[in-house]
Amino acid sequence: MTRILLLASLMTALSAGARAQGTDPNLGRFIASNCANCHGTNGASIGGMPSLAGRQRAELLQQLKDFREGKRHATIMHQLAKGYSDAQLEAVATYLSAQKPN
Repeated sequence: MTRILLLASLMTALSAGARAQGTDPNLGRFIASNCANCHGTNGASIGGMPSLAGRQRAELLQQLKDFREGKRHATIMHQLAKGYSDAQLEAVATYLSAQKPN
Protein backbone atom coordinates (compact mmCIF):
# COMPACT_ATOMS: atom_id res chain seq x y z
CA MET A 1 0.00 0.00 0.00
CA THR A 2 2.81 2.41 0.89
CA ARG A 3 4.53 1.68 -2.42
CA ILE A 4 1.33 2.43 -4.29
CA LEU A 5 0.93 5.77 -2.48
CA LEU A 6 4.57 6.65 -3.06
CA LEU A 7 4.28 5.77 -6.74
CA ALA A 8 1.08 7.80 -7.08
CA SER A 9 2.65 10.86 -5.46
CA LEU A 10 5.76 10.47 -7.62
CA MET A 11 3.65 10.27 -10.77
CA THR A 12 1.75 13.38 -9.68
CA ALA A 13 5.00 15.26 -9.14
CA LEU A 14 6.44 14.09 -12.44
CA SER A 15 3.34 15.07 -14.37
CA ALA A 16 3.44 18.47 -12.67
CA GLY A 17 7.08 18.81 -13.59
CA ALA A 18 6.30 18.00 -17.20
CA ARG A 19 4.11 21.11 -17.37
CA ALA A 20 5.80 24.44 -17.75
CA GLN A 21 7.84 24.68 -14.59
CA GLY A 22 7.34 27.83 -12.60
CA THR A 23 3.88 28.44 -14.01
CA ASP A 24 2.10 25.82 -11.90
CA PRO A 25 1.28 27.34 -8.50
CA ASN A 26 0.97 23.84 -7.01
CA LEU A 27 4.36 22.52 -8.14
CA GLY A 28 5.98 22.90 -4.71
CA ARG A 29 3.04 21.19 -3.01
CA PHE A 30 3.10 18.32 -5.50
CA ILE A 31 6.81 17.72 -5.01
CA ALA A 32 6.54 18.10 -1.22
CA SER A 33 3.99 15.28 -1.19
CA ASN A 34 6.95 12.98 -1.84
CA CYS A 35 8.51 14.19 1.41
CA ALA A 36 5.46 13.27 3.52
CA ASN A 37 6.41 9.62 4.02
CA CYS A 38 9.40 10.63 6.13
CA HIS A 39 8.89 14.28 7.06
CA GLY A 40 5.12 14.32 7.62
CA THR A 41 2.24 15.94 5.81
CA ASN A 42 3.24 19.39 4.57
CA GLY A 43 6.65 18.85 6.18
CA ALA A 44 5.27 18.81 9.73
CA SER A 45 6.93 15.75 11.24
CA ILE A 46 5.50 14.20 14.38
CA GLY A 47 8.76 12.58 15.35
CA GLY A 48 11.68 10.60 14.06
CA MET A 49 12.59 12.79 11.11
CA PRO A 50 13.20 16.51 11.21
CA SER A 51 10.22 18.75 10.56
CA LEU A 52 10.64 20.89 7.44
CA ALA A 53 7.55 23.07 7.80
CA GLY A 54 8.25 26.72 8.53
CA ARG A 55 12.02 26.56 8.10
CA GLN A 56 13.78 29.33 6.24
CA ARG A 57 13.46 28.96 2.47
CA ALA A 58 17.18 29.64 1.90
CA GLU A 59 18.16 26.98 4.46
CA LEU A 60 15.88 24.34 2.92
CA LEU A 61 17.06 25.15 -0.60
CA GLN A 62 20.73 24.98 0.37
CA GLN A 63 20.28 21.65 2.14
CA LEU A 64 18.44 20.18 -0.86
CA LYS A 65 21.16 21.38 -3.23
CA ASP A 66 23.85 20.01 -0.90
CA PHE A 67 22.12 16.61 -0.93
CA ARG A 68 21.83 16.69 -4.72
CA GLU A 69 25.47 17.67 -5.23
CA GLY A 70 26.78 15.05 -2.80
CA LYS A 71 28.02 17.62 -0.28
CA ARG A 72 25.64 16.30 2.35
CA HIS A 73 25.06 12.59 2.81
CA ALA A 74 22.07 10.78 4.22
CA THR A 75 20.39 7.42 3.99
CA ILE A 76 18.31 8.37 0.97
CA MET A 77 18.01 12.16 0.56
CA HIS A 78 21.19 12.49 -1.47
CA GLN A 79 19.71 10.04 -3.97
CA LEU A 80 16.22 11.58 -4.07
CA ALA A 81 17.45 15.15 -4.53
CA LYS A 82 19.34 14.20 -7.69
CA GLY A 83 16.02 13.81 -9.49
CA TYR A 84 15.02 17.48 -9.20
CA SER A 85 15.98 20.60 -11.14
CA ASP A 86 16.89 23.90 -9.48
CA ALA A 87 13.39 25.22 -10.23
CA GLN A 88 11.77 22.18 -8.60
CA LEU A 89 13.97 22.45 -5.51
CA GLU A 90 13.13 26.14 -5.26
CA ALA A 91 9.42 25.37 -5.53
CA VAL A 92 9.48 22.77 -2.76
CA ALA A 93 11.63 24.97 -0.49
CA THR A 94 9.21 27.85 -1.01
CA TYR A 95 6.21 25.64 -0.26
CA LEU A 96 7.66 24.02 2.86
CA SER A 97 8.89 27.32 4.30
CA ALA A 98 5.34 28.70 4.07
CA GLN A 99 3.83 25.78 6.02
CA LYS A 100 2.92 26.00 9.68
CA PRO A 101 5.37 24.10 11.90
CA ASN A 102 4.17 21.83 14.71
